Amino acid sequence: MSGIRSGGYEVAQIMGALYGDGFTALKGAFSRDWVQCLREDIDTLFAEAQRQPGGALPRGPSRFYVEIHPERLRGFADIITHPWVVAVCEAILGPDYRIVEAGFDVPGPGALHQPWHRDFASPEATLVGRRLNSLAFNITTVDVTEDMGPFEIAPGTQWDDLAGGHHMFPAQDLWPRYEARAQRKLAQMGDISARSALTIHRGTANRSDKSRPVFVLGVDAPDGTNADKHDLQVTRGYWDSLPEDVRRHLACRVVDRLEPIVQGHAIAGLLQGVGEPTMGGPG
Repeated sequence: MSGIRSGGYEVAQIMGALYGDGFTALKGAFSRDWVQCLREDIDTLFAEAQRQPGGALPRGPSRFYVEIHPERLRGFADIITHPWVVAVCEAILGPDYRIVEAGFDVPGPGALHQPWHRDFASPEATLVGRRLNSLAFNITTVDVTEDMGPFEIAPGTQWDDLAGGHHMFPAQDLWPRYEARAQRKLAQMGDISARSALTIHRGTANRSDKSRPVFVLGVDAPDGTNADKHDLQVTRGYWDSLPEDVRRHLACRVVDRLEPIVQGHAIAGLLQGVGEPTMGGPG
């Protein structure tokens, strides 16, 4: 990448945020009407997934993850071509980044605190090379309030080495470190965020009577391996409708007919949840 800007966004600011806090966001990236359409599509897909064996993966009490076919979202192309998304991917992952995951999380009423965790083991590129080779983007479909189980992140912990313990779940005696650093993210409809999935984080308890669905986009650098956990697939017609400069970033199967996705990225340590932020453990 040449120059100091990508798509009008400062590369230094993007890199500073993701290599520093491990989190950055753009307020008002999409209109509220656009987000309402996203919510409608997610609600439809969630209902379908709950009827399909293996379609909705439990991530704790009243909390689910669903991997989806991109073309089932009317706004998928809008997301992956948004100038900020492109700028962040290029700044952190390089020009040959690969989109490997499309899905959504649904923390429903009654969801408990999750134990502090990262989404997968830190790769050597990060632990040794001090380089991020994957990102997770999130788009909320609601205006998040304190009682809706906001996402919490412990800034700067993407570099923590959990060697000697569980590769995803810090030992409970380390939790005070994360409690002291915790930041709650009260995203609003239209906002989009990007983070390192290695940054220690958790979903908090949803004490409201509303669900908090959030779209998830996973992106890798060329040496990332997260595509192995997912089954991104598109039909030939949808593939042909996308510009070449978009297609080259999709790590997907091109199929004649969409096949049901059986969720494969189970995380046993998230199934139980914890009653209070400082209680329990990964299980």
